[in-house]
Amino acid sequence: MAEAVVGQLVVKLGMALVKEAATFGGSLLFKEASTLRVLFGKIRMAKAELESMHAYLQEAERFKDTDRTTTIFVGEIRGLAFQIEDVVDEFTYKLEEVKHGGYAAKMKNRLKHIKTWRRMASKLQEIEDKLQDAKQRKKDYTVIAGIDRFTSAIRSMNQGQALHFTRDEDLVGVEENRDMLIRWLTGGGGGGCGGDDSEQTSSKVTTVWGMPGVGKTTLVAHVYSTVKVDFDAAAWVTVSESYRIEDLLKKIATEFGITVNVANNEMRFLAESIHNYLQGKKYILVLDDVWTARCWSEIKNVFPTSNCTGRFVITSRKHEVSLLATRESAIHLEPLQAHHSWLLFCKGAFWNDDDKECPLELQNLALMFIAKCQGLPIALACIGRLLSCKPPTSAEWENVYMGLDLQLVKDVIPDAHMVLKVSLEDLPYGLKNCFLHCALFPEDYVLKRRTILRQWIAAGFIREKENRTLEEVAEGYLMELVNRSLLQVVGRNHAGRLKHCRMHDIIRLLALNKAKEECFGDLYNGSAAGTRRLSIHVENLEQLSRSGATHLRALHVFERYINVDFLKPIVTSSNLLSTLDLQGTNIKMLPNEVFDLFNLRYLGLRCTDIESLPEAVGRLQNLEVLDASDTKLTYLPNNVVKLQKLRYLYVHTATGALEALENFSVGGVKVPNGIQHLAGLQALQCVKATPEFLHEVGALIELRTFDVCNVQSENSTDLGNAIAKMIHLVHLEIGTAAKSDVLQLEGLSLPPTLSWLGLVGQLDKTSMPQLFTSWSLLNSLTRLHLVFSNIDEESFSCLCVLHGLRSLELVKAFEGKRLEFYAWSFPQLRFLRIWCAAQLNQIGIEDGAMQNLVMLSVVYCSELKVLPDGIEHLRALEKLRLVDTSEELVEKLLQNRDSDECSEDRMKISHIRNVTVELTRTGLLERIR
Repeated sequence: MAEAVVGQLVVKLGMALVKEAATFGGSLLFKEASTLRVLFGKIRMAKAELESMHAYLQEAERFKDTDRTTTIFVGEIRGLAFQIEDVVDEFTYKLEEVKHGGYAAKMKNRLKHIKTWRRMASKLQEIEDKLQDAKQRKKDYTVIAGIDRFTSAIRSMNQGQALHFTRDEDLVGVEENRDMLIRWLTGGGGGGCGGDDSEQTSSKVTTVWGMPGVGKTTLVAHVYSTVKVDFDAAAWVTVSESYRIEDLLKKIATEFGITVNVANNEMRFLAESIHNYLQGKKYILVLDDVWTARCWSEIKNVFPTSNCTGRFVITSRKHEVSLLATRESAIHLEPLQAHHSWLLFCKGAFWNDDDKECPLELQNLALMFIAKCQGLPIALACIGRLLSCKPPTSAEWENVYMGLDLQLVKDVIPDAHMVLKVSLEDLPYGLKNCFLHCALFPEDYVLKRRTILRQWIAAGFIREKENRTLEEVAEGYLMELVNRSLLQVVGRNHAGRLKHCRMHDIIRLLALNKAKEECFGDLYNGSAAGTRRLSIHVENLEQLSRSGATHLRALHVFERYINVDFLKPIVTSSNLLSTLDLQGTNIKMLPNEVFDLFNLRYLGLRCTDIESLPEAVGRLQNLEVLDASDTKLTYLPNNVVKLQKLRYLYVHTATGALEALENFSVGGVKVPNGIQHLAGLQALQCVKATPEFLHEVGALIELRTFDVCNVQSENSTDLGNAIAKMIHLVHLEIGTAAKSDVLQLEGLSLPPTLSWLGLVGQLDKTSMPQLFTSWSLLNSLTRLHLVFSNIDEESFSCLCVLHGLRSLELVKAFEGKRLEFYAWSFPQLRFLRIWCAAQLNQIGIEDGAMQNLVMLSVVYCSELKVLPDGIEHLRALEKLRLVDTSEELVEKLLQNRDSDECSEDRMKISHIRNVTVELTRTGLLERIR
């Protein structure tokens, strides 16, 4: 991980050097200029040294766990890099500081800072000397360390090669996948080897993929040992992350038993040898732990495809590799279900017992161990084996459980540690930082895509690439972590885009240990010594406030009740803090010390009790993200317009959904004049419209998200003119000042990039047909949210022209009695939510309508006494949710639910996997299916 620290620092040094020309372009005092030249020279030398060292560190990371000398050296480099970063961050701040104030103040600061520049140059020289000393020591002991490293590498290689010799008892919960894989390989169905002549002379690729430790190798190894006797030739090869094609072909040849001239490593010779040997044979090749799809494309032509039968099984933790097989020939292994987890755990913990049953007095503890593993087979097997060596008593097992986190990350359970180590080594340095950052969140925490991307950008982990924005690069990183099975998808939005994800607890535990080891970050446990990022899950910060944390770059607080008096000294000592995330805490007012954090880029106040922000917020000149959503803010201070680096501004008053509907509480926040100065703003949500604001907001042409409320009819023209300039807009929400107000949208020209449109307020019935038709030209529009729209049966039929919609939400928007979905309407719609339609008593669905609908939710429609007519036509529907419809409908659905008899209504919904009914008045919540 030191290479990740150094890689990010090299970029930061480059940014500091960019300021050199601008600095010397102005008039400087002689001593000032001389001192600054020396300082810039030291920065340039540090950058050159670290650039040269970066490539070495990438390789050194692979050996440092088996080479003590390398471990010490890498640790020294990391520590020195942190010191350089501290100097550069302070330098950047001081350089900006001298630009502020009047002439006298500037001159005073410039004279004062001459000593500062000298101190910094001296510090960089001191660090450079230490760096050279560390390099010399490393050089002196290279020979001895090299011998140890070679021995360790051989040991590690042998260990990796032996991993596929697994035990049958570890094969639990994958019987269906095992049988399917055997059929594919032996011709028992599903496109296997047997059957007709074409299948006898075919080649087939099968992939097995999933997160680290999920049991890919165990499954394939079992199947391989079962079926290889049916083949004329069989080979199992574990592919290294940094493979060479020649070496890989050599290993394949050796495993097939092909005699290879060791001296002749030419790829052509190796390829011909393999091809000729396999010609006319029925053969199987397992490529275990493949990291890139390129690996297969580079060697696939080596294998004969005519007059022979080839079966290839590829295991990988990466989704990209799984695509080498057809969808029907790819197996995605996921964590085990609870009952399978129990079986695997007991097989390991009680392997020496004939019945392999857990004693009654240990069952609660066993469930605690199993819950910790969250279905991950490698963890279940490892912990089970660990417990099998302990006396089967409650006291002994409790001791093991108390120290379980430590056991998992140390050599006591080396298999679990190795799983993550291999995955980490393959990550590019920028991606490593992003991955370790995710480990700082609490156990089972659901990560929101937007939040995590903003924090990565603010932390400096992301750099623009090839005309892609920072956000696009960051989202690519997130998808890569999912692709590598290091993060699990929890939910996707209406368009299939990742919305929420999480880190498996065992992966998180190992990642957290790595983050602590590398001083990247840690959970607060009474000390913050050396770490750069701190995650606080406890209420008492008294000890931290006394000791301080001078090197902190990020502070994430996940405890609701925080004493602001303890927070003050922490912030004061952490003057280089770039991220302060107080989301969900009970804090009502920020300490004044927060506004002295010149390096602060991310300020997270979402879901806090913050009531106001002071004018001092304008001092946070580097702030990029201000997230004050769901707080008690009603206005923003005037000086917020001085935050010219601000990219995201989220402000929204916390209000319950029902309260908002009943009282029309839209929760907008008043922003000051001068908003046009925030030219880099990409998100502005949720603000009150004023004539002055609407004149100014049109200058924010970089906006992607814009949410404005309190719009008056007389402001419609100004609003339309402003939106017309927002050519990158993706998400737009507009709300009126009162629910009886009509949104005047006739002249509104929406950008073609728009994906999400939300409207709160009545729509003019006479203009609806023309309005909806104009929206149908927006090819990117996939989500529509309408509130208080006053749509009736006739106007709703006009809405059906929006063929590209994937999500439609009608909240107090439909005023008719029958909602009709005609044949072939909404062909792409996946989510339909109907809320608070007071008169709605019938829903009609013709055959062919909404053929892709997967979720239908009807909420607070008390007149609805029958199921939607034609609901049986929705063959893709997976979830039906009925909340506070008529009690008559609920009773019909609940009757005879436990008998073999099936009512007509229950027959209509028999194809839906999840059907729930709820009556909030009585507290009824039942899942029918």
